[in-house]
Amino acid sequence: MPSGWGVFISFEGPDGSGKSTQVRKLAEALSRLGYDVATASEPGGTAIGRRIREIILDTRSAGLHGVTEFLLFAADRAQDVHEVILPALRAGRVVLADRFVDSSLAYQAHGLGMDLDSVLSANRIATDGLRPDLTLLLDIDVAEGVARAKGRSHGDRIEERMLEFHQRVRDAYHQMAAAEPDRFRVIDVTGKPAESVHEEVLAQVLDFLAARGVERRRSGRVQEERKGGPACHAHHGDPGAAGGHKEA
Repeated sequence: MPSGWGVFISFEGPDGSGKSTQVRKLAEALSRLGYDVATASEPGGTAIGRRIREIILDTRSAGLHGVTEFLLFAADRAQDVHEVILPALRAGRVVLADRFVDSSLAYQAHGLGMDLDSVLSANRIATDGLRPDLTLLLDIDVAEGVARAKGRSHGDRIEERMLEFHQRVRDAYHQMAAAEPDRFRVIDVTGKPAESVHEEVLAQVLDFLAARGVERRRSGRVQEERKGGPACHAHHGDPGAAGGHKEA
């Protein structure tokens, strides 16, 4: 990777595992510590992506074919990569993504039974071969995750699928984590409050950034951050060191 390339960290997990909350909390904490942070989310992390998201999640899209759903996710991801993620990595930032390619493998390939090679091939095109340096898998009991997801909203088209679907998704994540232990960190969030999960997430990420030699602008009180501190919505600091990689 070019000198000054950033670090790419993705968050994965079944519905209701709290990924969006943890991305937000981590971005705030890292920013307070002086890291230059950018965030991405899917579906809907860009203006075009938000239009795609409406189609994917709308309960009125009940007739949406599995292949159509997959290609919409891939299109959303392509826009996110080229509009948000790659520019941030080129600027040397720490990029936190709420879902990435692993979601397609879990939901479309394993959950819906789509051909795995087809899912991988389409995503290589959509992402230009980009892969996360670190993936945090927030693991949760399926029944609890679905209950959480439905409790926060009226339920979208994907959340309303049967428990068997969500169990296949969770099992797929476990398989991926076992196959790539150097990239995945599995954090059990079942029955845990968000702040407790955040402390574990922050500890894992700070250890990873330290091992990679990623620099920050100012010294921070790490122990204080791990206990939780005042929220800050600005995600800007100094660019970090090299990271982020692409598939061969």
